[in-house]
Amino acid sequence: MSTRPILIHPDPRLNTAADPVAEIGDEMQRLAEDMLETMYRAPGIGLAAPQIGILQRLIVLDCAKDEGSPPSPITMFNPQVVWQSDDLNIHEEGCLSIPETFAEVTRPAEVVVQWTDPSGDPKEDRFSGLWATCVQHEIDHLNGKLFIDYLKPLKRQLITRKMKKLKRERSRAAG
Repeated sequence: MSTRPILIHPDPRLNTAADPVAEIGDEMQRLAEDMLETMYRAPGIGLAAPQIGILQRLIVLDCAKDEGSPPSPITMFNPQVVWQSDDLNIHEEGCLSIPETFAEVTRPAEVVVQWTDPSGDPKEDRFSGLWATCVQHEIDHLNGKLFIDYLKPLKRQLITRKMKKLKRERSRAAG
């Protein structure tokens, strides 16, 4: 396993819809393992393949945050929301591709998601709370949507300018 560099907004790959994963072979298994390691090291609670420049429908998440609770990673190939509650939840979201930036986003409080697991088996589960927010956030990445797309245009522009400045600073520091 190895960590991969995480793309920083704005990057056109973050606004591009990802392709379905046709086959879950060794390469995709390794990618999923690398994504989990990258997510944990960042640290984050979710990561989508487009965030590391791979335009495939693959996400990883682990929202087990209670002190002393063991990791509870989930790897989802081709996830899709098949049901969402009418009840809404407001959660302060952040993103590894938009570092140190947070904003409140309103999403369905509960969702049912279908996906294929790393063994190739179909799965379906109901998510609520932080897990529901996270899985919807990551599936949005697969559709080329960022959490800032839910914000008012002015706030979105301010965040984009901040990220452009961060990218320039990082590029100067590396160069």
